[in-house]
Amino acid sequence: MTTAEEAPRSRRRPRGDVRAGLVAAGVELARAGGPDAVVLREATRIVGVVPNAAYRHFADRDELLAEVCTAAMHELADRMAAGIARVRGKRGNPAAAQRRLGAIGAAYLEFARAEPGLFATAFAVPRQHEYAARDTTDRTPLGLLCAALDELVEAGVLDPQRREGIEYPIWSLVHGTAVLTGRGPLRDASDAELRRIEARTLTFIAAGLA
Repeated sequence: MTTAEEAPRSRRRPRGDVRAGLVAAGVELARAGGPDAVVLREATRIVGVVPNAAYRHFADRDELLAEVCTAAMHELADRMAAGIARVRGKRGNPAAAQRRLGAIGAAYLEFARAEPGLFATAFAVPRQHEYAARDTTDRTPLGLLCAALDELVEAGVLDPQRREGIEYPIWSLVHGTAVLTGRGPLRDASDAELRRIEARTLTFIAAGLA
């Protein structure tokens, strides 16, 4: 009986397909169980290759996890971008600019609530690997937040002198709310109370920028 690695060349997956498949499998493992669930052996089982095949694409489990973390961060950014796209109004319109910032925060909190495994994974990049989200020019959570704040300056809502670095305390407020209500001491609050906490957080941010 032949193994997957001994199969004829015509039956083997292209190298890129196996790597992409392992990352996709890792994403689904993270979705179900968070970063600790991302295990090379389980990913290879899902893809249908022998365990050693993973080491042709990833040096170790942490390297796979880093790729999965990046994919999770991109999914979060996609949800935020979709929230922005649903807001009507031309760029530079004060009311529309404020709604877009609110949509970013709401999408962030909704993702944390609906996808706790991926949300935790997005921020679990192993120490020896880089965070791909550091580049604020890409479509990342930080990049989208920065763009929304820049629009608030253009719209005359945010004083240009207050713009530099203000994305970090804002991100911290929203992320802190997501953690406290997701896996923290507020996790047992009712759905109604959670909604009120999230709404108050976003209102506090908007009021602080005006």
